[in-house]
Amino acid sequence: MALALDVAGRRNRKVGMIAAGGAIAMLGLGYASVPLYRMFCQATGFNGTTQRATAAQAASVKTTARPITIRFDGNVTKGMPWQFRPEQVTQDGHIGERKMAFFIAKNTSNRPIVGRAIYNVTPEQTGAYFHKIQCFCFNEQRLEPGEQVRMPVIYYVDPEMLNDPNAKDVPEITLSYTFIEAADSVAAPPEKQGGKR
Repeated sequence: MALALDVAGRRNRKVGMIAAGGAIAMLGLGYASVPLYRMFCQATGFNGTTQRATAAQAASVKTTARPITIRFDGNVTKGMPWQFRPEQVTQDGHIGERKMAFFIAKNTSNRPIVGRAIYNVTPEQTGAYFHKIQCFCFNEQRLEPGEQVRMPVIYYVDPEMLNDPNAKDVPEITLSYTFIEAADSVAAPPEKQGGKR
């Protein structure tokens, strides 16, 4: 009888250890899911996620004769006291050509606000080919009360898009930003990304 209880106790401890290990693994995956999903989207362009490129990578890209129009969209979340808009609504260019566009942001409140830009492109299948070299969206932006800034984005559309049957005939891509107020709006100011005042 004592032997049977000892065997049952060991079996229960083993099942308990496996269950605890599974729970810890699930908890770890829960915490890792957001960064893993972000890395997946950035690697594949899934859900309209754009890509990042270095200036050296951009320098090796050849401009094609194929025209492309980029449309710009700027928004803020409800209740955020900023004005945010593109300086120009559309920009014409060619696939592979490096271009620069500007967005204007103004803090209309009487307190400093740190904003974070969420972005995507549509149609979604073009996300894997839309490369940003420099962008205000790479860092949080802190604006003082009444402050207005002009923020650049430097980008190109990868000529590899012309080899994708789902994206090659797209004549226009929309680059959309939505600013949200960061939780640390009263924190120390982060480094600005060279916007002109």
